[in-house]
Amino acid sequence: MISGALTVLAAYLLGSVPTGFLLYRWMSGEDIRRQGSGNIGATNVMRSGGKMAGILTLLMDALKGALAVFLARAVTADEGWAAAAAFFAVMGHCFPVFLRFRGGKGIATGCGAYAVLAPMPMLAALGVFVAVFALSRMVSLGSIAAGLALPAGIVWWRGEPALLISATAAVLLALSRHHENIRRILAGREHRIGGD
Repeated sequence: MISGALTVLAAYLLGSVPTGFLLYRWMSGEDIRRQGSGNIGATNVMRSGGKMAGILTLLMDALKGALAVFLARAVTADEGWAAAAAFFAVMGHCFPVFLRFRGGKGIATGCGAYAVLAPMPMLAALGVFVAVFALSRMVSLGSIAAGLALPAGIVWWRGEPALLISATAAVLLALSRHHENIRRILAGREHRIGGD
């Protein structure tokens, strides 16, 4: 029990590492929160610092989610704790202790975490993202659609209840972080990559 709880704490701290903030500060000397949308995630880093910066942020955010799950599995054989670690890594990214709890939206970190826990459902969710993004050119809409697809994929592949609860909670958290994007999508004002 104690070891499992410690893995959850470690997962939160891993998720809290603000990779986009640190990378953009290292590259430009500026605060990414004062650029573009003010978000510390890969999309805003890409718009403000270029494609390479965005790709590196995406990979590092995904890596910290994956590491949180690998660490939990190394400490305990209980997959319930691994599922909890995945959620708390996403929570850490969204509410990082190192940035006064003002973080990103959790999509890339969730991708890394749930790719380890549920590779086939995550692969299906990524397919949904690619399809929706190709049609809309909106990263946010693709992310929302992929998030909704993940729990459905877990049900389809008969994942464990703890995994389904964890993924559903993470998706709801990520969706709540997209509330402004959802408003802009409904109003027809959301930013499009390669568009207006």
